[in-house]
Amino acid sequence: MSKNPPKRKLTREEKARIKEVMQQAKKQGKHPVTAQETIPYNRIWPDGICLSDGKLYTKTMQFQDVNYLLAQNEDKTAIFDGWCEFLNFFDNSIHFQFSFLNLAASEESFEESILIPPKADAFNDVRAEYAEMLRNQLSKGNNGLVKTKYLTFGIEEKNLKIAKPRLERIETDLLNNFKRLGVSAESLDGKERLHLMHSIFHMDNQ
Repeated sequence: MSKNPPKRKLTREEKARIKEVMQQAKKQGKHPVTAQETIPYNRIWPDGICLSDGKLYTKTMQFQDVNYLLAQNEDKTAIFDGWCEFLNFFDNSIHFQFSFLNLAASEESFEESILIPPKADAFNDVRAEYAEMLRNQLSKGNNGLVKTKYLTFGIEEKNLKIAKPRLERIETDLLNNFKRLGVSAESLDGKERLHLMHSIFHMDNQ
């Protein structure tokens, strides 16, 4: 007879968020009854800026990982110091949140992630064999899941006209900070953010 898994206790942040949602529901005279009603997205623009909770304007960027474990000791120190400087960039006026997600990968993106383009030399057989090895490793290791990392940052402003230029300055600074760390990063537009939200709520399919 299988035992029930232990119940996870809610964190202080999760309890505060639930309390906030319930208070908003009471003010509006209704409680959310669907998952869609609990999403705090009020409006999203094509450039990826999203308005939530009345006056919070946010943007999201996806970034890759930095190979810390395989680095030399002096490189590890430099990476750690750079990461500390990266986090110190955020002052009290900037909201930010890191998200680490394992999402179902489409067959096309799965193939693209391990594709090694052929070249005009004598090593295409080696490339094909190596790509096949990666394909087998990935299919066994993550069950068709793609590990993705996101940073969402936002500011509170009266309207979009005021928020947009400041968000763009913050975005530029963050992309430069990622570049100094040797990390590839790019911002999501509106459609990409909505696609990400859909993927989060439909993790069991593509």
